[in-house]
Amino acid sequence: MTSAPPPPLLQWIEPLNDLARLRILRVLDAHELGVGELASVLQLPQSTVSRHLKRLLDAGWIIRRSVGTAALYRLATSSLDQAAKTLWELAIKALADMSVCDEDDHRAREVIARRRVDTRQFFGDLGSEWTDLRDKLFGESLNVRPLLGLLDPNWIVADLGCGTGQTAAELSRWVKRVEAVDREEAMLEATRIRLEGLGNVGVHRADICNLPFEDNSVDATIMSLVLHHLESPTDALREAGRMTSGPILVLDMMGHDRTSYRDTMGHLHLGFPEDAIQAIAKEAGLHLHGYVPLPPDPSASGPPLFAARLMH
Repeated sequence: MTSAPPPPLLQWIEPLNDLARLRILRVLDAHELGVGELASVLQLPQSTVSRHLKRLLDAGWIIRRSVGTAALYRLATSSLDQAAKTLWELAIKALADMSVCDEDDHRAREVIARRRVDTRQFFGDLGSEWTDLRDKLFGESLNVRPLLGLLDPNWIVADLGCGTGQTAAELSRWVKRVEAVDREEAMLEATRIRLEGLGNVGVHRADICNLPFEDNSVDATIMSLVLHHLESPTDALREAGRMTSGPILVLDMMGHDRTSYRDTMGHLHLGFPEDAIQAIAKEAGLHLHGYVPLPPDPSASGPPLFAARLMH
């Protein structure tokens, strides 16, 4: 006689009976990390962390994403059922006042800050394929070509998070100079190929929150599909404001509920409604001078986009 399978609720409850696993889940709810990074955050042996991760993975609490030869883990937000979500809300409340969790938060921020930009995460692996993926998700929603003729031809414009250089190439036809910036060398390789022969484009590998430009050294800045991948959009906008004397144009996704994007593409934010952009801009010392939803492309599969104009 075979025993009946356990109720689905037990699948979720049983792995939560260990404080280390709860701490792991709490950290992975906020960050996507590797085994070694988690071991540093929790100050536990890597073998212990690996054992706990396997238990959580088998139970469906976390997902694993392969990046080259490495594996990154994150809370499986898109596949948890309502019972699991309710349990997790209770667990988070129970952990709220524990000092060890505050220490985990501090160490997690340090691990993220020290993470090398050449870890070849999502964008590093995509490289030149990013243009095709972007077109599939957003189609003609990102076509700003008809508006570029309105730019001052004497301007220097920064393209932060330039990806494969598509926007920088278009901008170069209309302005004096373009400074294209990305943190991923694989992206910049594709950018250099696309921009070969253009004498008015500089290509820079840098973190958007720590840019190699003097104060007010560019006239305008464009940030296209960048903010949702950043730990701190506020820090990025503050740095953009420091180096930009004129407008900052942000193109990104409007607020959406496609939580699977956290797992499949490493998105840290599920888009930005107008009030969120306004709050982030204010914290960065900027003012929102317009938030315009862009007409969606019916053939695109991604969420609707917006364009926002920020000024000092």
